[in-house]
Amino acid sequence: MNEFGFSTTISTDGAVISGPWCAPMQMLAEQSYDGHASIHDDATAQKLGFRGGTIEGPTHFSQFVPLGVSVWGQEFLESGCISAHYRNAVFEGEEVRAFLNSPAAGLTHAEIWMQKKDGTEVLRGSISLARDPSETALERRVAGLKPVGELVILRDIRIGMRSKRQKVRMDFAQNMGALYPFSLNQKLQKITQASSWYTPQGGSSTPWGKPIIPMEMISVLLNHTAKVDPFPVRGSSVGLFADQEIKLIKGPLFVGEDYEIEREVVALSESKRTESMWVRTSVYRPGANEVIATMLLNSASLKESFVETGH
Repeated sequence: MNEFGFSTTISTDGAVISGPWCAPMQMLAEQSYDGHASIHDDATAQKLGFRGGTIEGPTHFSQFVPLGVSVWGQEFLESGCISAHYRNAVFEGEEVRAFLNSPAAGLTHAEIWMQKKDGTEVLRGSISLARDPSETALERRVAGLKPVGELVILRDIRIGMRSKRQKVRMDFAQNMGALYPFSLNQKLQKITQASSWYTPQGGSSTPWGKPIIPMEMISVLLNHTAKVDPFPVRGSSVGLFADQEIKLIKGPLFVGEDYEIEREVVALSESKRTESMWVRTSVYRPGANEVIATMLLNSASLKESFVETGH
């Protein structure tokens, strides 16, 4: 175990560093929203042309955290950023590996990607520190988006829409609700790259004296209340995460602490199969206005799954 609580085996091949092969486990088979199952349910996914229920994208972020820490140390846990475009779904039983193109000494930005054993690319993006001045992978993607045509599912959504501020927290035994029907304790039993710094037992040995929330679970913390004050998406449809960025600015975020969040629609996009809403979630300490972390999430609604509901 290294000084940051990880036991990850890291390999080097020239300028590329990589972690071990891991088989992520499905945690969202029971997820439901808008009265239906999700893309993580086998039957729902198969109806939409997928092999089965997909592994949720941010699950993969855990394999990149030890790589970021190996390059930038503790600063990555305090102000690290992973910014990724999800390219191909992963299914339970498949093994994947995280790669990082090592930056030159002093640089705080690098390219990352993940592959299956057959070479299929799962995601590609960037890893960096919050103080890095260059664009993240998703900042580049958003800047290059084309204007949308006439949307159906997202017809009533406008860029600049904001949610009310909400209180959120994550305790070890807390079930995170219908969107995330499991607890942090349950996730830690299945996480691809464990750290003692994530645990009740090891939390007291961190530099902050308390356990930190794993980066993939920051996605859960910030998204589990999405249906409490929802944006006016029409009807019912099955969605998936197409792009996601989690950026710590003044982190880490801690287990058992209260935070406040606000969401803002920052972009809209579409493809042949999807309509997409890009939402930036900002995290604050209670009663404060300084942003300490952000998440940029492209939630893509599958057009073929859309069902009009009464209004």
